[in-house]
Amino acid sequence: MNMAEIIGFLAAFICAVSMTPQVVKIYRTKKTFDLSLGAFGTLATGLFLWFVYGLLIHSIPVMVGNAIGFSFSLYIIIMKIRHG
Repeated sequence: MNMAEIIGFLAAFICAVSMTPQVVKIYRTKKTFDLSLGAFGTLATGLFLWFVYGLLIHSIPVMVGNAIGFSFSLYIIIMKIRHG
């Protein structure tokens, strides 16, 4: 593994983990009234497109990081629709 891949995996990990506190809070409280559905919809779209880009360029760090981020965003969107 070269330095670029190490940095890519580190960046993917940090970005993926950054949404964990929000996901945990929503899971525990079921409260989403102060979250913007539009913002998370836009974020999810961007993360999905980055994931597709990662597939096209065969970059595992880009695919993994954005797949996790997209999953978290999708969970938040679903919870916002249910409880928001």
